Amino acid sequence: MESTPKLLKILDVITLVLFLIAVWMVLFYAPTEAVMGNVQRVFYFHVAAGWVGMLGFLVAAVVGILYLRSGRREYDIIGVAAVEIGIVFVFINIVSGSIWARPIWNTWWTWDPRLTTATVMELIYAAYLLLRQGIEEADRRARFGAVYVLLGFISVPLTFLSARLFRTIHPIVIGTNQPGSQGQFDMAPKMLQAFLFSLFTFTVIFVDVLWHRVRIGKFAEKIEERKLRLGEEQRS
Repeated sequence: MESTPKLLKILDVITLVLFLIAVWMVLFYAPTEAVMGNVQRVFYFHVAAGWVGMLGFLVAAVVGILYLRSGRREYDIIGVAAVEIGIVFVFINIVSGSIWARPIWNTWWTWDPRLTTATVMELIYAAYLLLRQGIEEADRRARFGAVYVLLGFISVPLTFLSARLFRTIHPIVIGTNQPGSQGQFDMAPKMLQAFLFSLFTFTVIFVDVLWHRVRIGKFAEKIEERKLRLGEEQRS
């Protein structure tokens, strides 16, 4: 196995430092929201996790286009890695949103347009991973994956815009809130700083984790190629 690149090791350290600073800013630097209290602190990582999830799906769509144009397998590896990371962070977004919603909406879950579209988006990309398992031929699997993520990406802007397109109780962080939305608040300067730093930190986390996952994907690709060659040699 190839040794970890020096730049990736440095990025690991930077990522850890940024995350610790983000945690400190969320817990101690940002002021306590006057109405919701400490539960509002979930907001910073809730939104950041949703951002990373959608970023992962965007990267998958872009490399899907690149694969269809070039046929290079490394784009398929990046696409799978980005989808896996996106699924994990959207799940974190949904769970943290439920934690935030319980004291604000008095329920863990409601079929609000934002929550519903986010769940549908999550299921679409989870199905992508499951369906890939049923295709044995590598090139056909990669082509299927590229087309699927392009079609599935329709759910991403729909989820993002759902709170603006439909009447919803979900607050809009940036822009004017819907009338009657519950949990809305005005960000003080320190809140905004903690929020933007969290977004930046989670973006760096995404890059770091994606790099690691792509390396694992390339190692797995090499192992699969060697198994195929050994199988052909045994048959011949």
